[in-house]
Amino acid sequence: MQNAAASTKATLAHWHTIIADRDFAGLNDIIHPDAVFRSPVAHTPYQGRDALVLALSTVIDVFEDFTYAREFATEDGKDVVLEFSAHVGGKQLKGADFIKLDDDGLIREFEVMIRPASGLMALGEEMGKRVGAKLKEFK
Repeated sequence: MQNAAASTKATLAHWHTIIADRDFAGLNDIIHPDAVFRSPVAHTPYQGRDALVLALSTVIDVFEDFTYAREFATEDGKDVVLEFSAHVGGKQLKGADFIKLDDDGLIREFEVMIRPASGLMALGEEMGKRVGAKLKEFK
């Protein structure tokens, strides 16, 4: 499992660079084509890399003062949790990205949870305006 842990470490380093630089050009390189995205505001998951790329590249422009606070990983490196905080439309929120990776370090699942409800509602409203119709195509 050392190989999976090393692959995860490389993927996470690339992920943090993408977020810091706000440059999503390399995002496709770390997401599996059949990835699943679970949004905090949708009951049904979104299917495929394109849905995840669309959501992630949009939400980074919606979030204000976005920062990661802590990172947790399982021993085998295939499951990672990234705790974050941000503001949306004057509402403060905290959240977590739950990421499942395969042996090659590719993101297979990306699930987001956010609190409090007021922050989640502000995020859902803004994301709906920007990409709601486009994301529906991936259900």
